Amino acid sequence: MIPYGATPVLAAPVRLIQRYGLNPKNYYILVARPEPENSILEIVRAYSLKRRGIPLVVLGSYVPKSNRYHRAVMYAAGPEVKFLGSVYDGDLVKALRFHAKAYLHGHTVGGTNPSLVEALAAGNAVIARDNRFNRWVAGQGARYFTGSDDLAEIIDLLESEPSSLRIMEAESRKRHVEAFTQDKILSAYEELLLQFAHARDFSSCDVGTV
Repeated sequence: MIPYGATPVLAAPVRLIQRYGLNPKNYYILVARPEPENSILEIVRAYSLKRRGIPLVVLGSYVPKSNRYHRAVMYAAGPEVKFLGSVYDGDLVKALRFHAKAYLHGHTVGGTNPSLVEALAAGNAVIARDNRFNRWVAGQGARYFTGSDDLAEIIDLLESEPSSLRIMEAESRKRHVEAFTQDKILSAYEELLLQFAHARDFSSCDVGTV
């Protein structure tokens, strides 16, 4: 299995997030398709249980008038949840990730989800849904939740122990270097293709038929 890779994000312009009234390390971020399998409702509920003093930034297109799940998410959201809509500007997404206090990842299915890999590459402290896919990708440095109640407890704990967030950030970058750099991923593809090339006998092929 060859996973996704991501280029490390080591800096990003603050002005890109300031247009949304955001300040570095003073918001949480959630980047996901607005589908039930991504635990967005559970995350928004957990964050909205009480005032936290900083926003939860949610990226994605929500259409509450025509989608029942979208409507439930927005109904559950407290005043500190900011819905930015779909963001297709790559530089802006990198800046939003890089300057976030932590990245919330609620995916319940799939393998190496690219959004989670990109969070590691940006050095985000990761709080992820507890399953074998996310644990393999994010590693031991992340925190894991199973529902709204324990997610709320994790956020409360990290707010009271800011030094833990710095440790989680360092662990994310370490995990990215271990497994998800573009060099590692491209080298894996190269090795695989060379194995097929060496296994095939081209000696009997006519010119133009390979």
